[in-house]
Formats: sequence, C-alpha cells, structure tokens
Amino acid sequence: MSMADQPCYTLINIPSDAEPPTEMQLRQDLEKGDVKTKTEALKKTVQLILNGEKMPSLLMTIIRFVMPLQDHTIKKLLLIFWEVVPKYNPDGKMLHEMILVCDAYRKDLQHPNEFIRGSTLRFLCKLKEAELLEPLMPAIRQCIEHRHSYVRRNAVLAIYTIYRNFDFLIPDAPELIANFLEGEQDMSCKRNAFMMLIHADQERALNYLSSCIDQVTSFGDILQLVIVELIYKVCHANPSERARFIRCIYNLLNSSSPAVRYEAAGTLVTLSSAPTAVKAAASCYIELIAKESDNNVKLIVLDRLIALKEVPTHERVLQDLVMDILRVLSAPDLEVRKKTLNLALDLVTSRTAEEMILVLKKEVVKTNNVEHEDTGKYRQLLVRTLHQCSIRFPDIASTIIPVLIEFLGDQNELAAADVLVFVREAIQRFEPLQELIVSKLLEVFPTIKAMKIHRAALWILGEYCNTAEDIQSVMTLIRQSLGEIPIVDDEMKKATGEVQDEDTQMGGTVQKLVTADGTYASQSAFSTVAPVKKEVSRPPLRGYLMEGDFFVGAALATTLTKLSLRYASITKDEKKKNSFIAESMFIMATIIHLGKSGLATKPITDDDLDRIATCLRVLSEQTPLMNEIFNRSCRQSLSLMLAAKQAEEKEMQRAAEKKIVKVHADDPISFSQLINRDELGATENMFELTLSQALGMTSKKEADPLGSSKLNKVTQLTGFSDPVYAEAYVNVNQFDIVLDVLVVNQTADTLQNLSLELATLGDLKLVEKPQPLTMAPHDFCNIKANVKVASTENGIIFGNIVYDVSGAASDRNCVVLNDIHIDIMDYIVPATCNDTEFRQMWAEFEWENKVAVNTNISDLHEFLQHVIKCTNMKCLTPEKALSGDCGFMAANLYAKSIFGEDVLANLSIEKQAHLPTEAPVQGHIRIRAKSQGMALSMGDKINLSQKKAVK
Repeated sequence: MSMADQPCYTLINIPSDAEPPTEMQLRQDLEKGDVKTKTEALKKTVQLILNGEKMPSLLMTIIRFVMPLQDHTIKKLLLIFWEVVPKYNPDGKMLHEMILVCDAYRKDLQHPNEFIRGSTLRFLCKLKEAELLEPLMPAIRQCIEHRHSYVRRNAVLAIYTIYRNFDFLIPDAPELIANFLEGEQDMSCKRNAFMMLIHADQERALNYLSSCIDQVTSFGDILQLVIVELIYKVCHANPSERARFIRCIYNLLNSSSPAVRYEAAGTLVTLSSAPTAVKAAASCYIELIAKESDNNVKLIVLDRLIALKEVPTHERVLQDLVMDILRVLSAPDLEVRKKTLNLALDLVTSRTAEEMILVLKKEVVKTNNVEHEDTGKYRQLLVRTLHQCSIRFPDIASTIIPVLIEFLGDQNELAAADVLVFVREAIQRFEPLQELIVSKLLEVFPTIKAMKIHRAALWILGEYCNTAEDIQSVMTLIRQSLGEIPIVDDEMKKATGEVQDEDTQMGGTVQKLVTADGTYASQSAFSTVAPVKKEVSRPPLRGYLMEGDFFVGAALATTLTKLSLRYASITKDEKKKNSFIAESMFIMATIIHLGKSGLATKPITDDDLDRIATCLRVLSEQTPLMNEIFNRSCRQSLSLMLAAKQAEEKEMQRAAEKKIVKVHADDPISFSQLINRDELGATENMFELTLSQALGMTSKKEADPLGSSKLNKVTQLTGFSDPVYAEAYVNVNQFDIVLDVLVVNQTADTLQNLSLELATLGDLKLVEKPQPLTMAPHDFCNIKANVKVASTENGIIFGNIVYDVSGAASDRNCVVLNDIHIDIMDYIVPATCNDTEFRQMWAEFEWENKVAVNTNISDLHEFLQHVIKCTNMKCLTPEKALSGDCGFMAANLYAKSIFGEDVLANLSIEKQAHLPTEAPVQGHIRIRAKSQGMALSMGDKINLSQKKAVK
C-alpha cells in the first residue's frame, strides 16, 4: 500500500561528518538524560545502526529507560528504531528482549491517544517477523472498531500487509474487511478496505461494488479512483463483465473530481470502441482541458485526444467534435494552442471547415488589440492554420483571403510573412481568385510597414497584375512609396532647405558641389545658432533605399520590368506605352544614381547594380526572349516549386502514417546465456567474453552476441590495486541518471564510515548524498546515487571514496575516482521544421560554434550520413537537392533535446576537383543553439566523431 510503503526517516538529521559518539556515551545519555537528551541520543543510535554498527548492549537500555516515556517524538523514533534494529541472534533465533518490545507494541495498540495507535499500526506494516506479530493480532482486530478514522484506516492497512505476508495469522481477513466495509462511513477507510479486497479477494470487492453501484457517484474521489481501477482490471481479465460495469464508468464521467473523470474516460475507451463511448470519453477530455488551469494537465489530456485520433474508427467520431476542441483556444498558453490547432486541422472535414474558419477568424480579430509576448506567435499559428485550410478546401478560400491580407500591415513581420506565403500559393493555384487577391493587395499595400513584406508584395503584384488599370495602380503606389524623383535631387533640396515642409537647417547655408566622379557632395557653413532638427519622415521605399538596402531596389526593378513588358503588350497607344516604359527606366536610373551618390547609409552592391542595369537593358531592347523569361518562366518556376513542396509534404505524411515493425511476431528470441561455444568462437567461452568486456579489453561490436549487455555501460572508477575497488553502471533515464556503484573492500580491515562523495560539472545536480557504510574485510556492497539533469550539455560526474580503518588513529583515507562523462547524445532526438522556422531560429539563436571538417571520409554523401548518425540530427534539405556530384554540398540539420531545446547545424563541405579521389572532404560545420552549453557540447561531439573508424 502506498501509505505503508513510505519511509519515515525524516526525523533523523545528523551531519555525516560529525564525530560519532561512543556506545558508552549513548548509554549514559539514554539512562540519565532528560527527554531532549534522550531524543538526540536515540537519533544518533538509529543513525549508527543504519551505518552498520550493531550496538547490542543498548537494546536493554532503551527498553528500560526510553520505552516507558510518553513523548510523541520519542514514540515515533522508537518505531524507526524497532524497524532497523537487529532482532535475531547470530544463530538465527529471536532475541529474548523482543518479548518485552512486543508487549510495548500491544500497549501502544491499546493507547487512548489515536496518534500513537495509528502510527504503531503503520509501523506494523513494515514488520516482517511473524513471531512478533502473532501476539498482537487481537489488539489489531480491535483497532478496526476504534472511534477515530485515522486508527481504523491504518488498522486496515496493517491487516492487509499482514495477510499478504503471513496469511495464516489472520485467515479470515477478507471476510473481516468485507464486513467492516459494509458499515464504514469514512471515505479514506472505505478506500483502504476496498483496495485490500481488490488484491486479496476480488470476488468480495465485486459483490460490494454491485451492491452499491448506484451510489458510486456520491462516493469520495479517492474511493472512486479505486473503483475505476477495479473495473479496468476485471473487464480486461474477463470481457464478459463489461456490460455489468460499463454503466458505472459512464456515470463516473460526471464525477466532481477531474482525476476521476480523466481515469474513467481512459478506462471507457479501453473497454469499448463503440462511437457513443468514444464520443463520451472525448467530450470528457475536452471539458477537462477547457476547465483545468494547469497547462501541464491540458497538454497531457491533449496528448490523450491525439492518441484517440490515431485510431481510424475513433477519428471519425472526433471529427464531429472539432468545434468543441476549438474551445481550448481560450487557454493562454502557446503550446496548448499550437497542439489544439494541429489536432483540429487533422480532424476538420468539408462539412465542418466553414464553421472552423469562422471561429479562427474570430480568434484573429481578438489578437488585434491584445498586447502579449506570445500574441504575435499565436497570430502566426492562426495564419498558418487558415492557410492550410484554404489549400485543403478551395471553396472557402475566398472568405479567408480578405481577412488574412489585412495582416500585411501588421507590426509582427512573422505573421505578415506567413500571409504572403499563403497569398503567393493561393494566387497561383486558384486562378478565379487572382482578381480578388490583386485588388485586396493594392488596397493594403500602403499600410505595409516591413521591408521584406514590401519586397514580396511587389513581386506578387508584378507577376499577377494583368490589366492596364491594375498596372497603373501599381505604378501609382510605387511613386507614392518613393516620393519625389530624382531621389538625389529631392534629398539635396531638403538638405539645403529649399523644401520647407521637411527637415530644415536653421542658421546655416548649404552649397551643392559636384565631385570629379559626378556625385554630389554638400558643404555647409553654420552660424553660432544651434540648428533645430526634426525627425526625417520618408516614404517607405525611399526609406529602405536611404538606409542602404538596395536589394529592394533590385526587386522593384524586376517588378517594373514585368509590368512594363506586360503593359506594352496590352496597350495599343504608343504614347502611353513609351511613357510608362520611360517612367520605369527613370525610377531604375534614379535608384542607381542614389546608390552611387554617397547619400545612402551604404552604397549599392555590385549584384544589385547588375540586376537593375540588366532590367534597364531589357526595357531598352524589348526582345521576345526577355519577354518570355520575365512574363512566363518566373511563374513556371513558382509552379514547379509549389509542386515540389506539395510532393514533399505528401511524402512526409505517408512516412508518418507508415508503421514500421521493428520486431516481428515470429522473430526468434536471443538468450545470451544460452549461446554456446561454437557461436562465440573456439577460443573463448561466455565467461571469458563477459570478463574481458567488464575489464574493458573487448569493445562492443555490432555482431557481438552480448550487444545488449549492461557490461557495455560499466565504468571503472578505481584501479585494481587500490584498497577499495569501485565501478559504476550508468543508467540514463531521460531527466535523471542513476549510478549503481559496486564497492569492494580489498583489505583485511573493517572500513568504517565509508562514504561515496560525488560532485558534478555541467547542468547536473546530485539529488541526495549516499549514506555512509561499514564494510567487513573483503566485503562488497552496492551504492545507488541519483543525479538530475536540467539541460542538454556534456556533463561530468567526479568524486572520491573516503573511509576510516577500524582501530587506526590516522586521518581518513581517500581514494580518488575516475570521471564519469555523460554523453549529450542520450538527450538528443531528431526533429523536423520548415524552412521559415529554421531561418527564424537561425537568426534568433545567439550562440554559434564553427567546427572545421577534419575527417578521413572522402565522399560527400557518406560524410553527411556519418554526421547525421553521430549527432542524432535530421537532415532538412530534400534528397533531390543533395543528389548528383558537383564537388560541394550544403545541408541543414535539426534536432531537439528531451528538454525542448533546439540545435541547428549547417554543413558546408566540398571535394576539390584537382585532388585525388581518396582525398578527404573539406569544409566546416556551423552549429547554433540558444544556450552556450548546447552549442559547445554538440561541437565537441562532432569533433570527436568526425573520423570514421578504420576496420
């Protein structure tokens, strides 16, 4: 039972480095001291016994001078003392003094104080001596009739554990507890009694449940949980009982306790696959998520809903509940919202798509006036969900597009970028919606605030504006976004004060000069009057250009070229045609002029200059080939990219749905203990192989029949010649590490107060300090130590073993231990993300580690696979992009830790053509992570494992 199995050593708190008292000092304190002194002496006695000291002479002293005391602390300490004290002679017979102790137990079981009675009963649950328990049985039976529930509750626990261990002492225990259960009113007592009947006499438990099945909803939650457990066990063992108890489970779905509702829903799904049962359980889960305030509870229950969805028959039922699932979006936690949207997107059908879109549109409107750190990310999630809905259900795309395009003017660049990705895909796939999208985009264009959004919106307008009116509208918007042109002249006028409504310089004169290379320079003569400056306000496109971002200028030149060529093909009026083309070329020329003038923060780059110059030449020549490239090939490239993306998504979906059977039903089971000599080789047997692995003389190989042996995880901590030999088995279990240390006393002396002292380096934390021990000559023992892991980075556990030699007067002896290195790969799992998320994380993560490639692998693809295998990372670059042999390779890798930490890597390697075939690849690997430890640890791992082992 859970209560009985809990240790009760909390009262003992003595520093391990304190000088242990002698047996004589303890006897004096126990005989003549006051209550406080006796309490401290008793604590120290228990501590020494736990450390291995026998102290037989103190037993009678404690019986005579401590047991008669009525102090509650001493009573509790005595229970611990009787639990740990040796009760047998060396010849295996019970000590005579224990008869007196047994009589003290009996008196405490009849004590008028309910605390002493209850704690004594709880202590008896831990007593494993039938000789001591037998005289106490009448007193224990009387306790189940005590007026206080604390005594009755512990009496039931005591009867259960005694019946489980020594059923001959109380053979009628099930009948006794069944009768007790019939008349008991306290819920905790009923819970313990019912729990005993479940394990001791299941038939009686079922009979009781059948007699009160209509009153189950009025029981306390602790009893209801046990009832759910019983029904689950019975119905799985005997399916014919389902009809008898499934109605009870249905009733418990309406319990006032969330824990009971959660367990009842899980039990109901396992007992019945009927649509009504699945719907009731799923509705219960949804109610729990919506009403519980704890985010961890919400995530756990959401996972149960997602697991339900994985069952094909259950998925159809959940599809009808998709609108109820969307109620969970009221939760403020971003992770909960993300899981909810993904689940709803998987369940939405053409029948519920329109309703879901209305709910998501309302959620979008709610985020407009809410300022929260996660509002922008939530808005981005909503945009992506609406995007995927419109792609899956084109009929409702026309209602989504106007809402989403409004986001282009949003301050959050991430949400606006997602909208543009959606608009670009929608305008390409849904031709009937092109006119609507272009008109909305023209309407929203003046409100755009981000440079990247402006650039992408210009590309879409340049590609899909097909009428003369739309093209003229785009030109008007561009002129408004650039301001007065030529830009250089306009900026110089403002600088000289010729333009009054802009920034003026008071008290000085500015003279324009032309330098030798034709660019403008300004020379100012200031008076002593300090100038009064206003903040310069420029149109958006001009602002980007003045800040030196001429890539926008290159994109604008491409857009103007497309529009001009298309306008020339649809307009018959030569004057209008030439005027439009001339204006486009004028804008391009003024951008080049600005880039070379020195007025911008940074000069124009050669790439941007070449692009704009090429566009000028295309407009001046207007050849059919250029017309084909600008007006048809660009759109065709977009179609190919979207088709490739769609094929990749379908492939990933198929891979996720495909179930991989790792172990087949008819696979033979390999028992390493049964491997014969012939299988291991003629020269070594199982013992020799085991010993060689334990000593580190044999490395594990793939074909090794002992591949799964724990011996591969044994770390030797000391040498064989040390007085104390130690080795550790390291068991990594996600968030904690368990060290099972074997310690061997190789001397002929008794080692006292032997302590394993450990310390950690990295984000590791030692949970508890192992207790000191006393070891006989040539004895051995196992010490367990728990280490908690808080983040993903390489950790080191180090320390020493200290001890005293019995009878020696020297200082404490110390044996230094070898370090235990914790591998980061135990916490890294492959993960996936899209290109946008990868770029976003790459820009956000501040820690980068650049590792130079130093390997003996000569093939690019082989080196990539080797890095993936060694780092547990997933390659995000599509296989098609990596195919072929061009002498260089660039690939993006991604992984997550079990703590939710992300790690990114970019692999850039090459194989130079002039080098021989067997020459190793060259290049570097850049690693980025949010924490320094993650970036450094992953870099160290790659450095250590770059080279392929030579067979």
